[in-house]
Amino acid sequence: MRPRHRLAALAGALAAVTTVVACGSDTAGTGGDAGPPRPGGTLRYGLSGAPTCSDPAQSGTNQTIYVARQIVDSLTDQDPATGEITPWLARSWEVSPDARVFTFHLADGVTFSDGTPLTADSVRDTFDAVIRLGGVEAPLGVSYLANYVGTTAVDKLTARVEFSQPNAQFLQASSTPQLGILAASTNAKGAEERCSGDNIGSGPFTYAEYKQDISATLAKRTGYDWGSAVFGHQGEAYLDRIEFTVVPESGVRTGSLSSGQLDAISDALPQDAPQIEATGGRILSTSNPGTPFGLQFNVTRGPLRDPAVRQALLPALDRQQLVDTVLGPQFKPATSALASATPAYLDQSARLAYDPAKTASLLDQAGWVPGADGIRVKNGERLSFAVTFSQVFAGNQAVLELVQQQLRQVGVDLKLDLVSTPEAIARQNAKDYDAVYGNSTRADGDILRTSFALAGRNLNARGPIPALDQVLDQQLATTDTAARAALIAQAQREVLDNGLALPTVELSQAIGAAGHTQDLTFEASARLQFFDTWLSGH
Repeated sequence: MRPRHRLAALAGALAAVTTVVACGSDTAGTGGDAGPPRPGGTLRYGLSGAPTCSDPAQSGTNQTIYVARQIVDSLTDQDPATGEITPWLARSWEVSPDARVFTFHLADGVTFSDGTPLTADSVRDTFDAVIRLGGVEAPLGVSYLANYVGTTAVDKLTARVEFSQPNAQFLQASSTPQLGILAASTNAKGAEERCSGDNIGSGPFTYAEYKQDISATLAKRTGYDWGSAVFGHQGEAYLDRIEFTVVPESGVRTGSLSSGQLDAISDALPQDAPQIEATGGRILSTSNPGTPFGLQFNVTRGPLRDPAVRQALLPALDRQQLVDTVLGPQFKPATSALASATPAYLDQSARLAYDPAKTASLLDQAGWVPGADGIRVKNGERLSFAVTFSQVFAGNQAVLELVQQQLRQVGVDLKLDLVSTPEAIARQNAKDYDAVYGNSTRADGDILRTSFALAGRNLNARGPIPALDQVLDQQLATTDTAARAALIAQAQREVLDNGLALPTVELSQAIGAAGHTQDLTFEASARLQFFDTWLSGH
């Protein structure tokens, strides 16, 4: 079996209770007046990258979640229009005042695709299995289950989930695919086995075929009748099948959509729009919540050990130029350590305003002076470092090439280290890089804890920073919405104050859809939901 490839820097999750998740243009995804939905047909979808693993619990990249999300239901869902947490497999729930105990009352009559029933034991076994997978295999799920004590089956349809410390983000986390409920046969397997495409969920689709790095085919689940309250209809999905094919080249994806070989594609770039629209198609877009794309610095290596260097880099980038030159109008410059669609986002655009003179002044003060070739030097060390990245998003290389040019203008030599996704994961796990480039999608500010906490991914390889560590812990234990938002705002300040990240641009999903592809919609985490999708004229 091929090794699993996960990139949790692009990981995902839903969750917000109080803030509307921002959406872009045409998110409803209906192409003209096509009449009432008609069941049947096969949707052919072009992924920009290979799914890293068929297991929802181990899913990280957007392209992986597009596939894995369809086979698994979660305890709750999130309304993308309001941010409200709504029923799904759990028809109701109670949360203790200290956010340590969550009691879920499950829908009766739900079955997994192997025919076994959904019970409270299924919830316990799923969460216990995530903990067994561990933080390397399932970093998001383990993070969401912070301080997990266990799950008790109070009765057949009542599951009580307990934590040793308050876990204010868990209700929102219960709506994520990483904590989607799986059958006993899947939960009993090891990490590697769970990536082969035979995962058993209760979702509206099942795996019909899975070929790692090549394709995945999903089939409609006959008899499905327990959809989320957010879904646009009840009963079975409209589509009979979804055929996902990996098509890394943007021009090939666009040509295949325009010629009728594909019905929808990922990562439609601005230059693709005229060709797509000329054949009756359109681009659907929405902004991703979570952490924006950016460089996370290994603070133990090279010139990035110097906090003054990391601070000086913040105003060195013309982020609007990155958007205008490479990405297009559906994208936004990064203005904080969180994307603007995230609950408790704090606008720090003044901190990140383009000011190369300020960068030069800060570097001068820190003793980094221009060398003969224009690259700054201090005590014989060049201001040079590499950024390790993979092409999990089609625009990554072009954005970083422009970042490289911008940094060279202020005397910084940025080297681009493009590697495969498995190599990127291995390097991250070993902390073998100067800087890494990526983002994380989640509609909850707790994504900062997942990304930056000492017990989280800690891509900075940092030691204790008491002010940051304290607010990351406190927000997890704070149930008051306003107080928690204030703590998350302070965490965003601390990330920039300590120069742990160099934000570049906010990720948006840009999906190319043919004219006959109807109701291709985004869920609250900006990932695609295919349950309501249908094909006209088939």
